[in-house]
Amino acid sequence: MRTPIIAGNWKMFKTIPEAEAFFEDIKGKAEVEGVETVICAPFTTLPALVKAAKGTSIKIGAQNLHFEDNGAFTGEISGLMLKDLGVDYVVIGHSERRQYFNETDETVNKKVHAAFRHGLLPIVCVGESLEEREGDRTKDVCKVQTEAAFAGVPADQAVHVVIAYEPVWAIGTGKSSTSEDANEVIAYIRELVKGMYGETTASQVRIQYGGSVKPENVTEYMGQQDIDGALVGGASLQPASFIQLVEGAK
Repeated sequence: MRTPIIAGNWKMFKTIPEAEAFFEDIKGKAEVEGVETVICAPFTTLPALVKAAKGTSIKIGAQNLHFEDNGAFTGEISGLMLKDLGVDYVVIGHSERRQYFNETDETVNKKVHAAFRHGLLPIVCVGESLEEREGDRTKDVCKVQTEAAFAGVPADQAVHVVIAYEPVWAIGTGKSSTSEDANEVIAYIRELVKGMYGETTASQVRIQYGGSVKPENVTEYMGQQDIDGALVGGASLQPASFIQLVEGAK
């Protein structure tokens, strides 16, 4: 039985006081038995959130990491540094990283290996653009991105990867894939994992949907057989909304 996972991706929002106030509001409320709750926050807020999360079941994640442990990489943060903070998860390969910061399938793979090297759990994002979807290339894109992300990753690590299927055209647009369409693609991604690692691993890997998920539609997505949670942007920024998302995942 796969544990549902709701991960809020704050992107470039919230100061330290705002993050602390948010956490105080969700404490004890966004902790639902049988659901894993994760907040992926800007680097500056991570120490405060890790401290606030002590004694709770809520996990804290970063939104990116560099694949090297240290070096002359101005402005970058390594997995070594994130582990030192006490972070549990890290988002890798988000479409905004791919689109605006030249993230490639190769760097995504390197970052997955770096995450595991330091005991961090990767949330790996895959998904097609509107042009690719209209060209009936959704599965081709997901195949290339998924197989590249897992290259060289052994089965005992692969089972701990969370995959987030995020169609690029649905992120922050208010548009969303229907639950049936999302489930079809996610089931296909699970088949890809099965082809790489076998049925046992594929049945354990959690695959989220992301793209304009909100309290009003989260239950519909969670009702699908292969959807194990959601990676949520805008709707994760308000405490009441985030609490409803977690409650809707049960």
